[in-house]
Formats: sequence, C-alpha cells, structure tokens
Amino acid sequence: MINIQMEKMNWVDISQAIQKGYTTVVIGIGSTEQHGPHLPTHTDTLIGENLAYRIALRLKNALQAQTIRIGCSDHHLFFPGTISLKKETLKAIIFDYVESLSRHGFKNIIFVPSHGGNFTPTKEAIAELKLKYPELKIIGLTDLMNYMVALWNVARKYGIGIEEAGSHAGEIETSQILALEEEQVKRSRFKPGFVEPVSLNTNKILFEEGIHVLSEIGVLGDPTKAEIKRGRIYMEKLTNYAVKNIKKTFLNYKLLTY
Repeated sequence: MINIQMEKMNWVDISQAIQKGYTTVVIGIGSTEQHGPHLPTHTDTLIGENLAYRIALRLKNALQAQTIRIGCSDHHLFFPGTISLKKETLKAIIFDYVESLSRHGFKNIIFVPSHGGNFTPTKEAIAELKLKYPELKIIGLTDLMNYMVALWNVARKYGIGIEEAGSHAGEIETSQILALEEEQVKRSRFKPGFVEPVSLNTNKILFEEGIHVLSEIGVLGDPTKAEIKRGRIYMEKLTNYAVKNIKKTFLNYKLLTY
C-alpha cells in the first residue's frame, strides 16, 4: 500500500501514483480560529485533515492533498489567535488548488470543509469550477446541516442534547480533539458555553455580531460532557456519512464504480 498523504510524498512518488490510477484527491478545508479556552486554534483543521485522510483511505485510488488551514472566521475575530480569510480569498484558493492538481492528472477532486464558515464559499466555488472545468469531477461535502445532523444523531444516542453537543468547541468537538490529539486539550478549563436552543436569530447574532455576543468564552455547547471514546465514534460516523455521499455523487456522475 502506498503512502497517500501528498505532503509526505515527493514529486516522483506522486507522479507514479497518478500513473497507477490514483487520480482522485481529497482536500480538507479547516480554519485557524479560537475554540474556547480549552481547545487549540487548529481544531477545525485537525478534524478536517483527519477526515480527509480517512475518506481517501476508504475510496479507491485516492490521495490526500495538503489541507487548507485558514478559512472564513470573521465571527471569531474578537478572540486572539483567529486568522480569517475573506470569502473571495478562500474561493480563489480553492480555484488555485483545482488548477494546480488538474494539471498533473487528477480527475476527481473532493473538498471537505470542517468549519461552518467554509461551507457556503466552498459550495459557490465548486459551482463555478464545474463550469470552467467540465472535464473534471469536482465535488464537496457542502451541506452544513447534514454534516451536523450526522454528529448530533450520535450525541442523542448517548443522551446528549443538541444544545450540549453544540456546534463550536462543545461536547462534540472537544470529544473529537480528545480522540485525535488529547495532549492539546486543557481539561482544567472545561466550562459550559452557550447551551440555549439555537434559532434563526441566534445564527444572525453569531455571523453578524460575533460568537462572543453569545458566549464570552467562545463556546457553543458543553465540553464538560466530552469523552475520548465518543470522539472516536464521532469521527467514524462522520467518515461513513462523507464516504456514502461521495460515492453517491460519483455514481451520479457515472464515472467511478464502488
């Protein structure tokens, strides 16, 4: 089995892999932003990178390209350490990824956003790219609600409500990081954040005024309920959700057979 992580490969290895039929490439799109007082700023990137790797392993003849590590995070700029891209900047980066990768023989390009602010720009970029590169199969997991529902369904099975599971540095993401990089988690700083029911008004405040208006510690959910074991389950279920949808899309393209 060849190494599938392009950042750990040289150009000769990548060229040989493409010649052997590894013409599918998976790219995570994370962020560099605050995740409460207890999680590192690369939380979304770590989750996205791990998810992209798992997807590439499960697909036939796929490599994992370097993760895009900064995303659209304006609503977190109140907190130090957050670096944000404008929507058009992220879209331009996605365009450049496709232009670069397609030149070398990749035919199927999959984008996997793991930060809420990246889903819409990714969806818009892919729609434009499909028109520019009709010969390529460019897809993305760009349905944020379905992405979150896949995780919330797991939480419910363990008696954890949506408000506690959260959508930012709450039980879900804290469990995921405990499973992926436990040493980066500051357990002594666990504290519930915003745990009230989410509404359209809540989202309006979040994206127009900033997360700090909802939670002074920048947390949506309750990290005190996080567990390593459940974090592993979250990642596995998220991978299953992603692979299922990717395979369905490729079958619709009538290009790849699984």
